[in-house]
Amino acid sequence: MKAKNCLIFGGSGQIGRNLIRKLTKNNYKVTVVTRNFHQKSYIIKTQANAGYIDIVEANIFDEKKIRDLFKRSDICINLIGILFEKKRGSTFKNIHSIFPSILAKLCKEYNLKHFIHLSALGINEAVDSNYAKSKLEGESKIFKNFPLATVLRPSVVYSSDDNFTTNFMTLLNRLPFFPLYYNGETKFSPIHCSDLTDIIYDVISKKIYSKIIECVGPETISFKEIIQKLLKLIGKKRFTIPFPLKIAEISASLFEIMPNPLLTRDQLRLLKYDNIASGKYKNNFDIGTPSLRYFDEEVKKYSYMWREGGQFSTEKYASKNDLDSKSN
Repeated sequence: MKAKNCLIFGGSGQIGRNLIRKLTKNNYKVTVVTRNFHQKSYIIKTQANAGYIDIVEANIFDEKKIRDLFKRSDICINLIGILFEKKRGSTFKNIHSIFPSILAKLCKEYNLKHFIHLSALGINEAVDSNYAKSKLEGESKIFKNFPLATVLRPSVVYSSDDNFTTNFMTLLNRLPFFPLYYNGETKFSPIHCSDLTDIIYDVISKKIYSKIIECVGPETISFKEIIQKLLKLIGKKRFTIPFPLKIAEISASLFEIMPNPLLTRDQLRLLKYDNIASGKYKNNFDIGTPSLRYFDEEVKKYSYMWREGGQFSTEKYASKNDLDSKSN
C-alpha cells in the first residue's frame, strides 16, 4: 500500500514530535515545515527513519512556497498556536485566524483528503479573551473554506516536554508561596501528549470527519488540586494563597514586559473559565479513543528532576528498591 503524505505545521513542539513518531511508525510519510531549519531540524529529523520524513524551511505566510507542498500531500495538520502575542506579526489574529484560513483554502484547492486543526477547549465561553476570540474566528474560517476539516479542542496538554507542569514545578521549587487565581477553582481535564497523538492518528486512520472534537483526559482536576499534586510529587510544602483579582491584574501587566511572560492579562481572563468537556460536541471517548493516562502517574515519571537530589532522590530509589524486592 502506498504511504500517505502528511504535511505538518508545528512539528517541533511536544505534540508534533510525538505525532511524527506515531505516523511514520505506521507507514505515513511526513513533511514538516519549520521557520528555522538550523535550530529545529536536528530535533525533528531524529523522530523518524530516513525516507519517512522531509524537513522544509519556510515562512508560514509565504503562500507561494508552502503552496508547492500541498501538491504532493494527502493530509494537512496544523499544530501551530501561541499563548501570548509578540511583535513582528506573531499575533493571535495572524497565527490563530489568518494562517489556518490560508491552509484551509489550499487544502480545498489541491483536493486534500483531510485537514486537521488544533484549537483549544473552553473558547466558546471565554468571550473576553483575545486568545479565545482568535481561535473561534480561525475555526469559522476553516469550515467556510474546507467543510471536511476536523478541529480538535484539547484541554491542557502535558508531558515531560511541556510548558505547563515543568514551569509550575520550577516555580514551586523557587517560590515560598504560590498564588491561586480565582481561588484555584477553575477545572481542567489534563490530557497527556501521547493520548492526544493517539486521537489525531485515529482521526486520520479511521477517516473521522466530526467537525469539532473535544479532547480531554480521564479525570477532572481543579487548578488548586493540580498545584497540590505537583507539590506532593516534588516533595515540597508551600503556602497556596488566593490572589485578589486587582493584584493579579497588576502582576500580569508587569509580567507582560518579559520576553516569555509567566502570565498575561489575557491568560488571567481565560483562567476564569473551566477547561473541561462542554457536552456540546463529541469528545475523544465518543469516537472510541479514550484517554488512558492519569495525571499523577505520568507526571511522577519525570517529577524527580525537581526533587531534592534529582534522579538520585530517596523517593526514586525507594520505588526502585520496592520493585527489586518484589522481583526477588
